Amino acid sequence: MAIHYTDALDRTFHALGDASRRRMLAAISRNGACSAGELGALFDSAQPTISKHLRVLEEAELIARRVEGRRHVFTLAPSRMRQAQHWLERHLAFLGREPRSARRPARRIEENAEQRRQK
Repeated sequence: MAIHYTDALDRTFHALGDASRRRMLAAISRNGACSAGELGALFDSAQPTISKHLRVLEEAELIARRVEGRRHVFTLAPSRMRQAQHWLERHLAFLGREPRSARRPARRIEENAEQRRQK
């Protein structure tokens, strides 16, 4: 199965690569929704820094914004997180295998090639 969301996946992992952004996601997850001001109060950072982190999360489609008057409220948008989870699960499956099992397909290919040469 091919993965066709490589660019989105790259943005997701980039966004998740920063501890402050992960903490913002955790706060939004805990509260269900947070305003930009509420998130800013949780961090010892200037407003432009908070806005930049929120923009990165929004561009990665990990959060959704709705405007209520002058307040910008953020909620989780789980579809990109699910794609990242799917990618991780798919690749982590290989870790449970013994190293020999990874060599078996190559050995079978070599055996098949040898059988074809003998014919």
